[in-house]
Amino acid sequence: MAKQTKGRIRHIALSVEDPWETAEFYKEALGLEEVTELDGALAEGVFLTDGVVNLALLKFKTDAASQGTGKDFVGIHHIGFWVDDVVEQGKIVRSTGAKWIMGDPNNPDGYEVKHTDLSGIIFDIAAHGWAGSQKEPGQPDNVVHANPKRRLAKFDERRARARANIEARKVKQGGSGRANGQRGGQSLADFKRWRCAS
Repeated sequence: MAKQTKGRIRHIALSVEDPWETAEFYKEALGLEEVTELDGALAEGVFLTDGVVNLALLKFKTDAASQGTGKDFVGIHHIGFWVDDVVEQGKIVRSTGAKWIMGDPNNPDGYEVKHTDLSGIIFDIAAHGWAGSQKEPGQPDNVVHANPKRRLAKFDERRARARANIEARKVKQGGSGRANGQRGGQSLADFKRWRCAS
């Protein structure tokens, strides 16, 4: 049997209705950085990073492309583990009960190999990481997957519309009082007085 190694969670893929609006939300709300855009055979989307983990925001093109979740599914689609050796780790996960679903399990230089775990949850293993991710931050042998910062011109209009929608939400929220020190209609001072009295 192959030697056990530690997989590092470095990729989370969300299946979303609008990857560009979702990307603008995560950039604005949590300060994530855009890595690249995708228009592939299976999905289109945007990739973000926090500097360690890659977050893929995907809209699958067909039910078959979604690998079993359905093209209209919204939620966590899969997670990805950066491993030392994708071929050997693949043997370990399959011998433990994972089911292979896509990607070449015998190609050590392949991008990623997808499996399902015992509950049917999809996960990737990859030996090269994902754009914007780091294998072992702070360690001398850390590997950083480059951030290509690539945008596709065909998505310019969608990107602009998403940005405008986020800006409109910010203006609307600013008018509701939440941005002005209020929580759900009560001021922050009222909330603090209530907490101290409890």
